[in-house]
Formats: sequence, structure tokens, C-alpha cells
Amino acid sequence: MTTPMTENPTIVRLPVNQEFALVSDPSAVDRAAAGLKARGFDARIVPDGDAARELLLSLIPDGAEVGEGASATIDEIGATEFVEQSGRFNAVRPRTRAMDRATQMNEMRKLSAAPDVQINSVQAVTEDGRMVLASFSGSQIGPIASGAGRVILVVGAQKIVPDLATAFRRVEEYNYPIVDVRTQEAYGIRSAINKMLVYNGDFPGRTTVILSREALGV
Repeated sequence: MTTPMTENPTIVRLPVNQEFALVSDPSAVDRAAAGLKARGFDARIVPDGDAARELLLSLIPDGAEVGEGASATIDEIGATEFVEQSGRFNAVRPRTRAMDRATQMNEMRKLSAAPDVQINSVQAVTEDGRMVLASFSGSQIGPIASGAGRVILVVGAQKIVPDLATAFRRVEEYNYPIVDVRTQEAYGIRSAINKMLVYNGDFPGRTTVILSREALGV
């Protein structure tokens, strides 16, 4: 028999709007892909996380310097482990984790700011092709917005929303409460929506968005 875990009473738990966990209709994913393409993004649709991982890895040149934002999606599909441990790429995060934050923060910041390729996810994609990325520190926003040479984003079907107003609601009512609990459990501090990127478009060929027809990440 498994003994139930006792919840930590000191952790603040905000209500989570579970409507935003529902997988979007396939037609909504199709509309989002069309909207992304119209805004200069390279949008690809795949059936599931395994296909998303294989496509993601195929798009990264061997030996490329690869940056990663903290992403449950990238972790879930197994891309984080492969990028960091396969030896095929020059992964940034293992290098920064080995540095001393007290004496090498400047080097860490510069190393993370402009990789050859940045892989990540976003919290929401609208059906007309706009993306919303919220962050506590903003460390992944810089590379995605302009620093990285190329950006590859993997997005689960539950993140497709009708419009920008609903995208903001998804961040505040679903993503943030979940991430806030995880941050308290891991670091003993509250999370916050300190910085937000609304990604309305990009130069053709720079950003690829891989849309899964199944739910991925948070």
C-alpha cells in the first residue's frame, strides 16, 4: 500500500482553471498553423510528442550551440535529455550550471543570451498566429525575441486559444498557478509573471513552431 503524501501547508495554492488544460479541436490547430505562417513563422503540425521531438532534433545542425529555457514541454518530450547528454550539440545549460553564480554571472548571462539555436515553448498560441510567453526572470525572452540565431518552439494542442485576451487569461488562470506551486516546492519562493513577450511575427526562416495535436507541457 502506498502512503499518501502530505501536502505542505506553507505552500500557497491558487485555483487552476482546468478549462485551459483541454486539447483544442483539430480545426483550431489548423487555424493556428495558418495564422503563424501568415506572420512569418514556419509552422509544422505533428501528431504527438515523439514526433515533435524527432522533428525538433532534425532541425538543429550537429555541433550547434543550443540554448534552452525552462520548459516542461521540452523536458516531457525528451529533448532536454538528448540535447544535453547526446554529445551531438553544444548545449548551453550544462555549461552555465557548472559556473559559479557568485563570480561568473556576467559570463553566464552572455553565454545564454545569443545561442545558435534556442529551443523552448510558449504558454499560448492564438488562432490568428500570435504567441504569448510569460517569465519570472525573462532569461528565455531575450534569445527568443532577438538574441538567438534560430528559434524552435514546441507547443501542445491545449495551448491553442481563440484570441490574445484568452491567451493572457490562460497564463494567469492556468499556467501561473501551476508554475507557482512548482517554484515554491523547488526554491521556497513564489513565482511571478514579471515579464511577458507577445510574439506577433518574425523574419521568415528564423522561428519554427511545432504544433502537436496532443497536449504537451503546461
